[in-house]
Amino acid sequence: MSSRRPERTFGGQVASAGLAIGTIDLRSAGRAAVATKGDVAHESAKLEAALATARTQLSQLIEKVGDAGAEILEFQVALLEDSELLDPVRRQLADGAAAVLAWRAALDMQIADYEAAEDSYFRARAADLADLRERVVELLLGVAAGPAGGRPDGIYVGEDLAPSRFLELDWQRCRGVVLAGGSSAGHVAILARARGIPLVVALGGFGPQLIDGAPAILDAENGRLIQDPSAATREQYARRMAARESEAIEVAAYLPRPATTRSGERVTTLVNIDHPGILTSLDAAHCDGVGLTRTEFLFSGPGGLPDEATQLRVYESLLAWAGGKPVTIRTLDAGGDKPIPGLTPDGESNPFLGLRGLRLSLTRPDVFRVQLRALARAAVKGALKVMVPMVTVPRELTETRKLFADVVAELTAQGIAARLPSVGMMVEVPSAALSVAAFDADFFSIGSNDLVQYVTATSRDCAAVQSLHDPLDPGVLELIGRVVAHGKASGREVSLCGDMAADPRYLSALLDTGLRTVSVTPARLARVKAEIARYG
Repeated sequence: MSSRRPERTFGGQVASAGLAIGTIDLRSAGRAAVATKGDVAHESAKLEAALATARTQLSQLIEKVGDAGAEILEFQVALLEDSELLDPVRRQLADGAAAVLAWRAALDMQIADYEAAEDSYFRARAADLADLRERVVELLLGVAAGPAGGRPDGIYVGEDLAPSRFLELDWQRCRGVVLAGGSSAGHVAILARARGIPLVVALGGFGPQLIDGAPAILDAENGRLIQDPSAATREQYARRMAARESEAIEVAAYLPRPATTRSGERVTTLVNIDHPGILTSLDAAHCDGVGLTRTEFLFSGPGGLPDEATQLRVYESLLAWAGGKPVTIRTLDAGGDKPIPGLTPDGESNPFLGLRGLRLSLTRPDVFRVQLRALARAAVKGALKVMVPMVTVPRELTETRKLFADVVAELTAQGIAARLPSVGMMVEVPSAALSVAAFDADFFSIGSNDLVQYVTATSRDCAAVQSLHDPLDPGVLELIGRVVAHGKASGREVSLCGDMAADPRYLSALLDTGLRTVSVTPARLARVKAEIARYG
């Protein structure tokens, strides 16, 4: 602690919870502004070399991360092969422009187009384009690239941080991240939460107040960065961190155990899978199976819509990992906040209430049949269950069953092994919860994220209405209880796979409804089991 400087606190928004004590590793966004140029051949060679190096760097990162972060990087690799992006750069080089200026001008234009797009998918991708722009600029200028390394016990502090740069950080040295910009819904926030890295965003302008190398505490539970903490503050946070560490050790002991309440009642604990890469760090023995596999990752990569063989390989790998335990795979849930170019409609005034989930799939049988064929073929390899999202009326489920049966018959006629798996539905739409007995589903999975949003008429991403976005709203709990009661009366499994199940504030209320099957992110599995053990 410095005896000359007073303690200062800077406030921001929590993007990934956690605590860290270390020193400020202040990163400047500045870079060399002078771009020397040679002849056309020299500038062309510089560009091609920079593009090749960028491809190598990104490919190595993809191998390193091996999970959902790879999709962001694969998009950038695809851009490095995109003639529509590169041809204007090469034309400028032929006209005598410096490589770095031609590259920056072309990328600036593309970024502006993406940011102005009506489709939210393209607007979100503007940050990935800016990330790629800076990587190649650094290579062209010979500027030392990337935030890897840094101070031991450093707290990375910068204006912003691109996804690929986040993935390059040395997490043996870096304790957390603070950004002047950023968003709690951005790619970096998603990556930080997946890895348990403390992250605070939207801290505002730093100015000269933040000092490189100053001792600091990152409180990513309350959205604060404390520079030059006093002895009393350091002692307070040291106690908090020790308590968190003790709690983590205690909670970890529950991971290999079956989940049971204090009274000895068994609760089935499943995991949600966003990307199969997560399976490399997850032991199937620690869970009762997979309660939700989001297949959107297959459809949002740079290669376009996946073919039957690609999907089949992924589904079979999930079943092989599960080793006979049930694996629930959700059909494509595109739309809303998950647009897919060429598939979801552009310009919907309210995409959360538009053509999304099963509604979209039924209008695109050419795409839906491919997924159903892959699922029917995978079903012969293990305990596969298939559920469909955003079901509103019974006829949607009836149409899905008929299409699925037709696909199985078609495959069988072709001499290809196939089976019709159990077909269940997500309960996200309030009207479906109210009339749940009318749906001929083999099982039900409550999607609490959308259910809360629709029942309370509040977006979970809108800070102005967060006080109304309450998972414990009586209307929400009443609908959950109604679905659970129907499951018990009809002998059909009811699970909940939304964020409510992984949050200690809500889990006991869910168990009070009679719910006894939950599906959570792998990172929360041990904590959920510990909370279940305290219940009853």
